[in-house]
Amino acid sequence: MGIQGIHPVLREMAAIFHEQGKQVFLVGGAVRDLLRGKAAQDWDLATDALPGEVCALFPRVVPTGIKHGTVTVLFKGRALEVTTFRTESDYRDGRRPGQVSFAATIEEDLSRRDLTMNAIALELPSGRRVDPFDGAGDIRNRIIRCVGKPGERFAEDGLRPLRALRFAAQLDFRIEEATLAAIPGAIPTTAKVSAERIRDEIDKIIASPLPSRALRPMEATGLLELLLPELTRCRGVEQKGFHRFDVLDHALLACDYSARTGAPPEVRLAALFHDTGKPACRRLGEGGVWTFYRHEEESARLSAAILRRYRYPNAVRETVCRLIAQHMFHYTGDWTDAAVRRFIIRSGEEHLDDLYRLRLADIYGTAGLEPPPDCLLPLTRRVEAVLARSRALSLRDLAVSGRDLMARGIPAGKRLGLILGELLEAVLEDPALNEREKLLEIAGRLNKR
Repeated sequence: MGIQGIHPVLREMAAIFHEQGKQVFLVGGAVRDLLRGKAAQDWDLATDALPGEVCALFPRVVPTGIKHGTVTVLFKGRALEVTTFRTESDYRDGRRPGQVSFAATIEEDLSRRDLTMNAIALELPSGRRVDPFDGAGDIRNRIIRCVGKPGERFAEDGLRPLRALRFAAQLDFRIEEATLAAIPGAIPTTAKVSAERIRDEIDKIIASPLPSRALRPMEATGLLELLLPELTRCRGVEQKGFHRFDVLDHALLACDYSARTGAPPEVRLAALFHDTGKPACRRLGEGGVWTFYRHEEESARLSAAILRRYRYPNAVRETVCRLIAQHMFHYTGDWTDAAVRRFIIRSGEEHLDDLYRLRLADIYGTAGLEPPPDCLLPLTRRVEAVLARSRALSLRDLAVSGRDLMARGIPAGKRLGLILGELLEAVLEDPALNEREKLLEIAGRLNKR
């Protein structure tokens, strides 16, 4: 679909509006994507038809935001948001307008939008462009600029400064100077935005090709201190050995690496937060060298607090914190097979690949250099070999169960749990013991003892 090649579904919808003498325009991100030569993902429409009139035009309409003039039309297998031309005013909570008024023209509607690149409309079905703020020129010049006065736009909606920085990371655009300069003044308004909306923007930032394109200006404007103070405390915390950067720059590089290499969101979050505990754990050791003993535990604790603050799902929080807690492993060739099995258990077999990805990002962040391609190969091969010989890594993998032991006279309770734990330890040391009769014999001796 191009500027002059409107999709047939949109043509059909436009024809229905036109039959009733109504205008309809494609607006928002779809227009921005088309002007960048990209495929449009979501189709949002603006019209001079009132919500009730839109409902009368189509048989299947969901009143998703009818109070503010928005309905969702289900048409030809697609769900399209249709909003009546409107203006907004009286922003009271830093996010939503207290008053919405329907407007007469598309130009009035576009004037309420946040950024010039989002304030362009394409008339349907002709494709005629309506661009009162030269958003197309800003897209061509890769510039992010507010519609009108940046301070006013940001004062209306505290999420807009974060959205502007997120777009900079997503699109590799430059933020225009006046727009960037207005962000610090909007921080009190941003502080009112809900945790869920902030989380959504954080997710989009770390999903961008280079998250630091947003995170660095967030630090410079004060947004990072507001939203993620655990990271700003890492600024100026110098490190030892091969580290070329302070803790914050190290974390940003690690996050960029995980994004560049296509790591899943949990790894990107872990890369960003994996050393947040270092400022609290830093101690001056012998020879004037800074140490960060057990910083991974403090980092996992702080990361759990961040993820709870922004209402991340429990599964995401648990995965991120496990990765952070285990990222300081130091494999050497003299590890026994039992030590490898315990490493697998601590890490979680299902998390091993992500833990390797986090380690590579951590290595990259040390000096900004690509990790040697085979740096983890000795460990990964060893893990694969150990798993090939035995996958008895938990109580459920044992050849006997608690019921088997109770049938041999061992009562339920603490003693039973202790004996099962001892059996697992024995099998971790020697997988050949994981046979029913052998384990029953060992359990019997433990019970007598």
